[in-house]
Amino acid sequence: MLLSVEKVNTFYGISHILFDISMQVAEGEVVCLLGRNGVGKTTVLKSIMGLAPARSGSILFMGSEIRGRRPFEIARLGIGFVPEDRIIFPDLTVKENLEMGVNRKIQGPWVLGRVFEAFPILEKRQSQMGGTLSGGEQQMLTIARTLMGNPRLLLLDEPSEGLSPLIVRELGSQIELLKNEGMPILLSEQNSGFTLKLSDRAYILEKGRIQWIGSVSELKEDPGIMKKYLGV
Repeated sequence: MLLSVEKVNTFYGISHILFDISMQVAEGEVVCLLGRNGVGKTTVLKSIMGLAPARSGSILFMGSEIRGRRPFEIARLGIGFVPEDRIIFPDLTVKENLEMGVNRKIQGPWVLGRVFEAFPILEKRQSQMGGTLSGGEQQMLTIARTLMGNPRLLLLDEPSEGLSPLIVRELGSQIELLKNEGMPILLSEQNSGFTLKLSDRAYILEKGRIQWIGSVSELKEDPGIMKKYLGV
């Protein structure tokens, strides 16, 4: 397994948010973490990245324990995190934003030309200020900037949130391209229609606990599970 999370418990102050979370992501696999708003999906990703430090449990990345490490150390090891709020540098150009994502400790295929091939709209906008992009373009810029660090694993937090259906389809095509190239992805979403088209396996989270684990095909075949936990 590329990533193995075992019995992780995370707190915000005295509030217990995640309860014994265990999950895995293998090489070349897209795994989705599904659930309604507020069930703890973002906290799972932040716990992996050290942004919401887990109080107990184990988080192994490429066989090494990363729980307790600082976020920048985890990023340097090869985990790329794309947060929900599309944090970009609004006063830098698209090209300058992309260059800010370079991880000089990791050599890999994701250089500027390769990113522009995957996200042609960013090549057209490369001299434009990041703050002037549309919401969908900013989301693509955030993902592309993370790829410039040549991560071994990509964490995507609610990438379709707030985007129009047309942009969501376009974004889905870009993520599918990454999947076809073998990029392992852990995808946190509440948009099950968007997510299940891209994923191999699924975990369903409710009230900070994993309630269901299985393949996407199994989930699609059981509408009762979808209705019970996702309301669809």
